[in-house]
Amino acid sequence: MQRRHFLKLGALGVAGTLAADFRLRADALPAQDEHAPRPNDGKPHRFSFGKRQFLLDGKPFQIMSGEMHPIRIPPVYWRQRIRMAKAMGLNTVSLYLMWNAYESEPGVFDMTSGARDFVRFIRLCAEEGMWVYLRPGPFVAGEWDFGGLPPYLLRDPTIVVRTRDDARYMAAVRRYFDHVAPRIAPLLVANGGPILMLQIENEYASYGRDLGYLEVLRQLWLERGIDGPFSISDGLSQIQSTHTYLPGVALGLDGDTDFDAAQVIAGDRPVWMGEGYPGWISSWGEKDFPKDDFEPTLKQLLAAGRSFNLYVVHGGTNFGLTASGISRSDGSGFSAVTTSYDYGSPINEHGAPAPAYHRFRALLAQHSRHSLPEVPATPPIAGFDPVLAKPAASLWDLLPAPQKVHAPRSNEELFAQNQGMVLYRKRVRGRQLQLTGVHDYATVFTDGDYVDYVSRVVKPGLHTAGRFALDGKECVLDLLIDSFGHIGNAQIYNDRKGLVGGAQLDGQTLLDWDVYSLPVDDALLQRVRNAPSPSAPDRPGLFFRAEVTRDVEADAYVDMSAWRKGYLWVNGHLLGRYWNLGPQQRLYCPAPWWRKGVNEILVLDFHRTRGAAIGGATSLHD
Repeated sequence: MQRRHFLKLGALGVAGTLAADFRLRADALPAQDEHAPRPNDGKPHRFSFGKRQFLLDGKPFQIMSGEMHPIRIPPVYWRQRIRMAKAMGLNTVSLYLMWNAYESEPGVFDMTSGARDFVRFIRLCAEEGMWVYLRPGPFVAGEWDFGGLPPYLLRDPTIVVRTRDDARYMAAVRRYFDHVAPRIAPLLVANGGPILMLQIENEYASYGRDLGYLEVLRQLWLERGIDGPFSISDGLSQIQSTHTYLPGVALGLDGDTDFDAAQVIAGDRPVWMGEGYPGWISSWGEKDFPKDDFEPTLKQLLAAGRSFNLYVVHGGTNFGLTASGISRSDGSGFSAVTTSYDYGSPINEHGAPAPAYHRFRALLAQHSRHSLPEVPATPPIAGFDPVLAKPAASLWDLLPAPQKVHAPRSNEELFAQNQGMVLYRKRVRGRQLQLTGVHDYATVFTDGDYVDYVSRVVKPGLHTAGRFALDGKECVLDLLIDSFGHIGNAQIYNDRKGLVGGAQLDGQTLLDWDVYSLPVDDALLQRVRNAPSPSAPDRPGLFFRAEVTRDVEADAYVDMSAWRKGYLWVNGHLLGRYWNLGPQQRLYCPAPWWRKGVNEILVLDFHRTRGAAIGGATSLHD
């Protein structure tokens, strides 16, 4: 993923490039008036490509889009978020479809429950008078686990993804397209729906050089009745290097603003800003939440009449285990995306306008021929008084039957387990333990006593060497390994979880382990609720429980600043991960997941053995 690099290049060149001769001016792209086509008029429309511009029913059309992802937003708030984008002055909503959110196991699809019902979300966009730019993958990146690809693919140690040359991968892609295409087709603009255009893959030039792969994907859509039009999106330098522009499609630039250079590649097909960044992602261990100033770029885009997509206008939340890992292009420098996907976006995590919202709205209003809608009300949010969470269960009392394993292998290969925890246990005698390939965080114990931890995330102050001093006595060695999300960069495709390297004691490789599968799922939660009091209350790996009484129907942020590292549930809903490494210390919990009256908060902390306070707040940070 090179988006940050793209953005900085674009910002440096924006004054010159955008102010220069764009060969496309705002007066050539009139704002829509009351007679213009609308996505909710029930009529078929024609969205097409003119000479270096988009056309809607034969007339020039400027896409002014903001991205949001329904899977990251509680469905009860979908309409409010769409209305916020419209009130800011946008005319289009862009969204990813995260394949792995819809197919949990090979052939097991759910495209209708809860936040997975993307058809309903798209229809809401139409109802609210917003067009749609759809980005269905198969790969999306998006700081989402494995870039949207289903982690079950990683159970095959030899599979290669994002290539037409691996029949196993392409069979899975076809199965996904078979399920999603019939849902997309009625929503296309030509069929009276709001979808103007589909993206083919995402940031492929940052990964590969096989133009034939993109051609195959386009053909698969065509065979299933999805006839476009299509776009691709990537960095200009990557496209120039790999020569992976797909002839005939619109060329979306990720942050880059050298449209003239891109036009050389695309010929007379439209070139637009497929992703422009009003904010940026947060990863664990950063000092603060990143900020970027997109206002000068937006001002120039509007002045030039250039189509754009704000990535993101509203980020939402990486609930549960959906946040991805991130790394450099060679796989080094692993880090992990925070649970919050607030992104510093114009519409913040719980749906309120950030300061940039009003600045962007003022700019967009200047380029609109009609008054913008009133800004919708923000959903209520209320904190709560701190409560003390107390030990409720021990992970060590909940171990399933082990599997005998000669040499360590990934969780995906051993247990068909995508994320969560795994425990390696073996009786040993020695002094110097060395662990390699810990994906991604391990706590080490001898005879139940905590020794230390090792982190794959490399940040100042973290223990990353994987070397442990033992006392030389015979003992039971336990390695409790927890995972972050699979790397979702465009360049990385083989990030498996668990102990993917090995362990050496005094220079000798340790083999023949008892290995316990511990996925973080509803079954684990049920075992916790039925568990006895902890048999070893001083051993890290404890679940803690607290009760919060609320008399309002409102969102809240749960403040975990007194805790170390682990997972947080509210009334059985896994909000996600917390870590005192920061910058995030508060996790968003939407109103529908709270109850009037008594609410259960459950915590699994990998280090604490004593309870601590859990507070309520009304913002992600002060």
